[in-house]
Amino acid sequence: MSRSRMGSEHAAYVADMTSRYRRDNERRREFSAESDTGSSQLPHVERVEFYAPQNAREHHTLRYEVVQDRYRADPVLRRGQPFYMAIRLGRPLDFARERMYVVLKYGPRPVVTLGTKVYLPVGKKEFTKEKQHWDCRVHGDDGATVVLQIQIPFDCLVGDWSFSIQTIGAESVGRRRAEYKCRENVYILFNPWCPEDACYMEDAAERDEYVTSDTGKIFVGAHRRYRGRHWVFGQHDNMVLPAAQLILERSGLSHAERGSPAKVVRALTGTLHSENHGGVLQARWDGQYEDGVSPWTWTGSVRILEQYLRSGGRTVKYGQCWVFSGLLTTVCRALGIPCRSVTNFVSAHDTDGTLTVDKFFDAFGDEIEHGPTGDSNDSLWNFHVWNDAWMARPDLPRGYGGWQACDATPQQESDNKFQCGPCSLEAIRRGEVGFGFDTTFLFSEVNADLVHWQEDDASDWGFSKVKRDHYHVGRSVLTKRCGAADSDDEADADDITHLYKNPEGTAAERIAVFNAVRGTVGAQKYFDYPASDDEDVQFQLADIDSVMIGQPFHVDVNVLNKSAEPRTIKAFMHANSVYYTGIKALDIVREPVEFTLQPGQTESVVVKITPEKYMDKLVDYCMVKVYALANVVETRQSWSEEDDFVISKPKLRIEADQPCVVNKECRVSFSFKNPLNMELNGCMLSIEGSGLTRPRVMKLKRTVQPHETFTHTEAFVPRELGDKTIVATFQCRQLFDIEGSKTLAVVN
Repeated sequence: MSRSRMGSEHAAYVADMTSRYRRDNERRREFSAESDTGSSQLPHVERVEFYAPQNAREHHTLRYEVVQDRYRADPVLRRGQPFYMAIRLGRPLDFARERMYVVLKYGPRPVVTLGTKVYLPVGKKEFTKEKQHWDCRVHGDDGATVVLQIQIPFDCLVGDWSFSIQTIGAESVGRRRAEYKCRENVYILFNPWCPEDACYMEDAAERDEYVTSDTGKIFVGAHRRYRGRHWVFGQHDNMVLPAAQLILERSGLSHAERGSPAKVVRALTGTLHSENHGGVLQARWDGQYEDGVSPWTWTGSVRILEQYLRSGGRTVKYGQCWVFSGLLTTVCRALGIPCRSVTNFVSAHDTDGTLTVDKFFDAFGDEIEHGPTGDSNDSLWNFHVWNDAWMARPDLPRGYGGWQACDATPQQESDNKFQCGPCSLEAIRRGEVGFGFDTTFLFSEVNADLVHWQEDDASDWGFSKVKRDHYHVGRSVLTKRCGAADSDDEADADDITHLYKNPEGTAAERIAVFNAVRGTVGAQKYFDYPASDDEDVQFQLADIDSVMIGQPFHVDVNVLNKSAEPRTIKAFMHANSVYYTGIKALDIVREPVEFTLQPGQTESVVVKITPEKYMDKLVDYCMVKVYALANVVETRQSWSEEDDFVISKPKLRIEADQPCVVNKECRVSFSFKNPLNMELNGCMLSIEGSGLTRPRVMKLKRTVQPHETFTHTEAFVPRELGDKTIVATFQCRQLFDIEGSKTLAVVN
């Protein structure tokens, strides 16, 4: 249902919800032991008790902070399970002559026929309905208090329900009703523990990782030199469920459709960003973050969602793909949908539906931005982070359920909105682009062909194909391995490329591509362009594995003349700083080279790049892209290759000076060695740890001298027992995105 159709009544409902959640959040932050002396609207119903903590133990929701909040314990329940509640009366109810109902409502205009309003009569001793229906039975009755057990359907609508108790006296049947409105927000979630639920996940270890774990890793960088950033999902924080409900309200998804995980996830991908108006987080990639927060400064989702909720739903600035993925993981897990962050290294953004990423170069080897017509916007992202969500897909053929790709980063419109997924990984792997949602786009991200075109006067349309690479895109797809945790290395990375694509070079992989081509009209002509076979000079661009910031590096191309005649080579070497989306930022070096190779001769073309050439040209994540293009004068053979890598930075070390004890002050130090020959100033440290400390940002009134070891100590009081991960980032004017994490054991 669109926002316009939902009308002013829904707008008022959202405004009231925003105000209520914001008030609740402030009260929870400032709450002191105060008595509740509010009067009941219904004199003979004195109180309703939801047994929030007790029910939470059975519903696997005890970690949600709202369940045990001193201000007001809100029940957090999972569908497909019964729960208990008690009604304390001013006098015993005469069940033979009087009636009592538990009334449940969802949304601004609850309707029984849409499942958004439910009347449960109180009286019978046993459940009589199947598990897909609401049901109520009297568990105990001592006259003054009636204890009920209520069955939640396994396909119940998910979100914040309101409860009330209605009574009808013996003389008022069919006419006047008295009502007691419960003040609690009753959250009903998807249930991965329930076999009938669409989000059911059988494996207990996987449920622990993808539903209940509140920290994880998001992999970033280059495919040969990636690193995992710890992220605090914090889905159990006391303001996350209210924020998730507000996000759903603003998505425009009909309340009657909120029992479908596929529709809920699709709605979330369109509402976590601001492109569709009113979203949580604004995307930005140009490095201009002065009026907000730099994307690499975030350490988790809680600070973002708290700012969103406390500001009354105003968009937060700024995010990039891995931040959107962290947010989506948080909201999905909070709602009970198993979810994980997934990183695709060398990710294609195919803007014209050709299943290719086309790059155009002029006769001198310079890339022609936006192509010869000015509207070619294909790009290769060094990495792109999206999500997998686990669910059944009854709308697809058998075998296409399970993990579904979904993406909250605003890249391209789908059904006239910026939204993406959920799309079956099995459909992507097979190239079944006719299955919803957005399979063609997601297939291209992991399996498009990379095509280089260069100006050629002899060509009918002015360009000839220099290179077609079937295997450059989708070099690896990583997520955090189930159950593993590695603060200092990447041993917890799980390569799930095989779930997205068949092994490169196999018949199955090519069949998947041809399946996709057959279903994509725009792709068919691009797969017919011929390439030159007259190739007798061999070129190889040497890989650059790792460069520490402040150190030199070089671009190296090895050339071998395999022919029996001399060959004249004209080569162009380029190195650019790039945003991780593949968009060029600044030229670092551009060097033409011309030489002659004798038969059988090998030559190495080397361009050395010093720190002075690149330090002031680096942008977000310190990524560099190298292009090498060459032409053989005698045969018109053309060759091109590209590579990208990350300028590495030191890790932020985190150490506790003593064992961490729950509810006692703990001191933790943060340190790294300045790798530069310059002073660091404008220093700032951000830290966050679920169960350890709420998000905090410190502006440090000090500088760090060249090659000095920076050290800073913070104190906090752990709130929960167990292994807890603290995440921190350091930034200054000269360096950014120095990050680290540490898992600390909190004991009694």
